Amino acid sequence: MKQDIYDLTVAYILENQEKCYRLAYSYVQDRDSALDVVQNSICQALEKCWGLRNPAAMKTWFYRIVVNEALQYLRKNKKEISTEPSEIREEPYQEYGFEKADMDSNEVYEEIQKLPEDMKTVIILRFYEELSLQEISEVTKTNLSTVKSRLYAALKKLQKGLEEINYEKA
Repeated sequence: MKQDIYDLTVAYILENQEKCYRLAYSYVQDRDSALDVVQNSICQALEKCWGLRNPAAMKTWFYRIVVNEALQYLRKNKKEISTEPSEIREEPYQEYGFEKADMDSNEVYEEIQKLPEDMKTVIILRFYEELSLQEISEVTKTNLSTVKSRLYAALKKLQKGLEEINYEKA
C-alpha cells in the first residue's frame, strides 16, 4: 500500500508538472525561483506522501504544498531586493500560461498581482488553475463561505482597478 501511494504521487507530479510550475510562477514572478519552488514542493511531497490517507485528495494536497512553498519563498526573499542596475530586469517576462487573446490580459494580470495574498490565491486557483471553490477551500484550509467571500471581494477590487485603468486611457 505504501509503495502504491508513492507511485501515485510520482505519477501525479509527472502529469501535472506544468500546472505546478505555472502556479509557482504566478507567485514568485521569476522562472528560476518558480523552478526552485516546484522542486522544493516535489521533495516535500515525496517525503510526506506516506501520510496522505485519501489518494483522491492528491490534487488539493499537492496544490497546498506548492502554494505554501511559494509563500514561504516570498517571505524568505522579501528583503533581498536588488538596487544594482545590472541586476534589475530590463524586460518583463510573460509566462505562456497567462497569455490571453485580448490586449487587456496584461493589465488584468497586473491588477491580480496587486491583490492581497489571500485574494490573489483564490483568483489564481479559480481562474488560472480552474479549481472548484470546494477544492480551493481544501487547498487554502479555509471555509467554503470564506473562499466565496474572498472571491467576490477580489473580483470587485479587480473590476474597480480595471475601470480606473480604462478611465485613464479615455
